[in-house]
Amino acid sequence: MKREDLNKALIVLLLVCIAYLPVFIWMLGRWGAKDSYYSHGYLVPFISAFLIWLKREKLGKMEINPSARAGWVLLSSGIAIHLISAVLRVYFSSGFSLILVLSGIVLLFLGKEFLKNILFPILFLVFMMPLPLVAIANISFKLKIFAAQISTIVINWMGVAAAREGSIIKTAHSYVVVEDPCSGIRSLIALIALGALMAYFSRLSMPKRIILFLSAIPIAVFSNVIRIVALSLVSDMYGAKLAGGTFHTVMGLLVFVFSFLGLLLIEKVME
Repeated sequence: MKREDLNKALIVLLLVCIAYLPVFIWMLGRWGAKDSYYSHGYLVPFISAFLIWLKREKLGKMEINPSARAGWVLLSSGIAIHLISAVLRVYFSSGFSLILVLSGIVLLFLGKEFLKNILFPILFLVFMMPLPLVAIANISFKLKIFAAQISTIVINWMGVAAAREGSIIKTAHSYVVVEDPCSGIRSLIALIALGALMAYFSRLSMPKRIILFLSAIPIAVFSNVIRIVALSLVSDMYGAKLAGGTFHTVMGLLVFVFSFLGLLLIEKVME
């Protein structure tokens, strides 16, 4: 890239950063909020940058062939969405418009071949953009009810009498409340991102990569069910105090272990 074009690209990127500053502040606020479902958001930009860095040799050998028309279409569309969202203070759609803007900049200064090779790292930035709180509340509610239902069935199947009232699982000697943080939405969001990375790095065909990516959803849900069942059984046999202490924390970590092993198993089976 010529020095003049490089300077133009840097100026455009600087202007984009300034324009999206309120969105970045909103993201940081949601990432660092108490009981945040997006605490992994801090890592996402670095992961995307690392994925591009891995392709540095290939990108360095590619010929720059700017696609101005397509670039301006994406860039102007993204900016338009951002401006409308800024007026309405809808940070969610404004954040997603950043994907269009970045893609447009790549097309404008580097070309279609460059965009094709770094499209996944750009799209991966989606995982740092928090969903609206209304959507989170709705999904979380449905997840915790579903998890409580399945967990109750499993506990009864294991020979321990259990009954469900809403998101409360009652056993003979104790009960467990499946609250919003225990709904599994945090692990679901993080594991969908992990599934995307595993699919990206796998050597599977594209249809199998899609299956691997989508399998992160049921795996995350049922790993959380295992956690709730374990907590319910420990609470019934040893008391709520033990179930709510270190054991609760350990089981929360094991959800990610179970899910990761599940994704690995599916990948190996499809290979």
